[in-house]
Amino acid sequence: MAPTVDGTNKRKRADEQPKLDAAKFPYTSKDPALWQARVDLAAIYRLCHNANFNEGICNHLTVMAPNCLDKFLVIAYGLMWSEVTASNLLLVDENNKVLEGEGFAEDTAFFIHKEIHMADPVKNVCILHTHQPYPSALCCLEDPTLYMCHQNCLRFHNDIAYDHTFNGLVLEENEGKRLAKFMGGKRVLMHSNHGVIVVGGSCAEAWDDLYYFDRACEVQIIAMSTGKPLKMIKENIAEHFKLDMDKGKAGWAKNFFEAAKRDLIKQGRDADFCT
Repeated sequence: MAPTVDGTNKRKRADEQPKLDAAKFPYTSKDPALWQARVDLAAIYRLCHNANFNEGICNHLTVMAPNCLDKFLVIAYGLMWSEVTASNLLLVDENNKVLEGEGFAEDTAFFIHKEIHMADPVKNVCILHTHQPYPSALCCLEDPTLYMCHQNCLRFHNDIAYDHTFNGLVLEENEGKRLAKFMGGKRVLMHSNHGVIVVGGSCAEAWDDLYYFDRACEVQIIAMSTGKPLKMIKENIAEHFKLDMDKGKAGWAKNFFEAAKRDLIKQGRDADFCT
């Protein structure tokens, strides 16, 4: 049953859907909110691994520690994304000092994510940076534009920044600042010759955007492969669609994310993400 514009449907509202409660899982943090953030970020690592969004032990996903402006959770370098659990994520500060966990955060993860988190701690709560194939393929084109040719594309209407400057590995603060500034408050950054960065006000919203952005890129690339012209959606329709989506986005994203976490547990092999 399709949800209505405000994110509800005739069966259950978003806040009535089953959800994973951090209190039901092994408790290793003195802060329940921080433990929930660990569970949610670990879930995204597993979901991205299963969707082939990862690349070896590279790329990185982070979420800010609740009620903090200078600390965030990140993978310990060297782990496969399928190995990430709530308890083995690192908590690092603004100097990349590990406050909780074993191991270290890779430098590019720190310099990219720190600056984007700090640029807007409210909007950029969760940051997902990947080299997943379809968005990365578009990033390799002279024209990497995601065209408004499918309804999934419309989710990102006027909400994508296109950075055509590639300066190599992000190993210093200034390049991280440049990327953060270039995003300009948008939800997605397409970085030429590199990959995609998606931000969200929650883990649920960031995952929802990353998933649907990938699908939008995939559809466009398949359509382009036919050699036939793309059929563009009229600007007024695109604008109206985006407004409607934004009204219900938080609720829809929450429902999708909670369902995805339940599915990880049902699969068995990924059920330990929340430990």
